[in-house]
Amino acid sequence: MTHEEKRAWIRLVVSVVAYTAYVVTLAGRAGGRPLAEVPYAAALLWSVGGAIAASIAAEIVMAVVTPGASRARDVRDREIGRLGEHTGQSFVVIGAVAAMLMAMAGWERFWIANAVYLCFALSSVLGGLTKIVVYRRSMPQW
Repeated sequence: MTHEEKRAWIRLVVSVVAYTAYVVTLAGRAGGRPLAEVPYAAALLWSVGGAIAASIAAEIVMAVVTPGASRARDVRDREIGRLGEHTGQSFVVIGAVAAMLMAMAGWERFWIANAVYLCFALSSVLGGLTKIVVYRRSMPQW
């Protein structure tokens, strides 16, 4: 498994765990009241910050365990990385458009923020899955 594939796995797992923890935290705080009334900002910020910190820490540990592997990045790694990023970016656009439409329709900030966060998480998951599948199989030929 290449260094870049390991990074894709780290980011995929961290994204899923962080978003799941955020959703479980919100559900636990709801206690029968509507979700839009649950305080969410701190949990969202901690979830995002924790995911960033966990990814950085895991990648540092991986780099220490396998020194020199991070420098061995070839053309295939760059193409797979580009494909994964382009694939994942679709959800960033979907989230931005959804947030814009929600804001124009006067939706509550809770739903707008959570739609954006969901799309960021989906972007990371889809991009990571794309990279892993391509590493396991091959680059698509257009």
